[in-house]
Amino acid sequence: MSKNLSELSGRKGLTDNLFEKMGTMAKTSGTPDVKQMEELAEAFLIGKANVYGSATFYDFTRPENKGKKAYVCNGSACMTAGTQPAVEQKLKSKMGAEEIGVMCCLGRCHENNAFHYAGNNYSGDDIKNLDTILEKPERKIETYNVAAVGTPVLTEPFPGIDTFYAPLKAWLDKTPEALLEEIKIANIRGRGGAGFPMHIKLESCKNQDSAIKYIVCNADEGDPGAYSDRYLLEQRPHSVLLGMLMAGYITGAAWGVVYIRAEYPEAIDIVEKELEKLYAAGLLGNNILGSGFHFDFKVIHAMGAYICGEETALLSSIEGQRPEVRVRPPFPAQKGLFNKPTIVNNVETLAAIPWILREGGAKYAALGTEKSKGTKLVCLDGHFNRPGMYEVEMGTPLATVTNELGGGFRHSVKAMHIGGPLGGLVPVHKINDLTVDFESFAQNGFLLGHASVVCIPHDYPLVKYIEHLFEFTAHESCGKCFPCRLGSVRGAEMLEKAQHEDYKIDRTLFNDLVETLEKGSLCALGGGLPLPVKNALHYFDEELSPYFK
Repeated sequence: MSKNLSELSGRKGLTDNLFEKMGTMAKTSGTPDVKQMEELAEAFLIGKANVYGSATFYDFTRPENKGKKAYVCNGSACMTAGTQPAVEQKLKSKMGAEEIGVMCCLGRCHENNAFHYAGNNYSGDDIKNLDTILEKPERKIETYNVAAVGTPVLTEPFPGIDTFYAPLKAWLDKTPEALLEEIKIANIRGRGGAGFPMHIKLESCKNQDSAIKYIVCNADEGDPGAYSDRYLLEQRPHSVLLGMLMAGYITGAAWGVVYIRAEYPEAIDIVEKELEKLYAAGLLGNNILGSGFHFDFKVIHAMGAYICGEETALLSSIEGQRPEVRVRPPFPAQKGLFNKPTIVNNVETLAAIPWILREGGAKYAALGTEKSKGTKLVCLDGHFNRPGMYEVEMGTPLATVTNELGGGFRHSVKAMHIGGPLGGLVPVHKINDLTVDFESFAQNGFLLGHASVVCIPHDYPLVKYIEHLFEFTAHESCGKCFPCRLGSVRGAEMLEKAQHEDYKIDRTLFNDLVETLEKGSLCALGGGLPLPVKNALHYFDEELSPYFK
């Protein structure tokens, strides 16, 4: 991170945003040209190399993206479902191979066959209607199972803007301290994976002496298999927006930034349209409901980079810098976006705030377990009989989710990768030992994370899946620290070679590599990859041993 670049980018604030301009310039051809980037550098007083380095980092602004017409999802769920080779072949029958790229992941894990064309996502049986789609691309919002066990917090029916925002005036009449106390009582922990108590972030930011503060919603849901954030943004956007508004009031922030991944075009459009309604209703902008509180929103269209799910890389991205992970401290609550105090929380965490303030922190704390309060959204992929989005109270047996809500597996499955590519690889015989909460997963050597579930069928080679995880990390690494940048590539190379050549992996060398990744990486991308790898080596040694000395 460069503090000077943060300041230079921040001179024009969010209304004239460097990152946004890069994306706009790339829309026509797939990448901004060199002359445009030079003009941007001059306008923002930033070096040409800095702008070029940023623009060439992202999947959808780099020069390799030029001329692409369609993208095939290469996420883990679609990969293990085996649907994507046929999707790619169908697309190749209508356009050149050079016109087809990849996206990871489109969040259509419940029905697979996912691809992107002309700004729209498609999945399921859509590929069968490719001729119609190519002739007249139209947006299709797919349907999937949504249900709750226990108290619905995030999946409760939306009553309309007037009813949903009715408590806002009373909340704004209260002191920020009183509202923060409810968040403390609720003791909600971050749902993005780390499980950090939300109230600590809010209080830290609130206590900073700064005229400018920001609330940033991390909607860069890049974990393959996860689509809970997409569900909230598309079907319950006002839970997220009102949650951000109240976080702004509590901390003294006047700006909310929703950073939404490019792979979710439907979510971007829906959030922008709902924001227009709120401005028209006088619920955003200056002097909201006569309270003297001002709050505005900015939607940032991300450009394809998993690393931007890491909060400090996301902040660098918004600033137009290369999205590399920052060294902490200072933490974003002290020095974040444009070097100003900033709250960064994920979609699901922010979406719970309205319910907590409406029903009270004590009622929320009564849900879940002693240390894992509230509810959690769990995403089930297409290997289940009833794939979809399920809200359960923390502490719910995993068996209830997989067998009762998901209806069991459609075919024989040997493991479930839970919590994204950095989550634990759970063998099916461990299902009865786990409950859906942070402590149960950690005590058993796994990670709840986003609570996305990607199944690995019995006939899918686990060595191939582990290779995929190393390749994913190599592709998505920001490159700042060498354990992640180099170690992920070396791991993928060894696993690929062991499958296709007369080569056996040295276990000591491989274990050293995994340990270096775990202990030496700057963030959870390289540091988290060893968890599923270790799980695989522990629980599936018999299957993997032929590839090792």
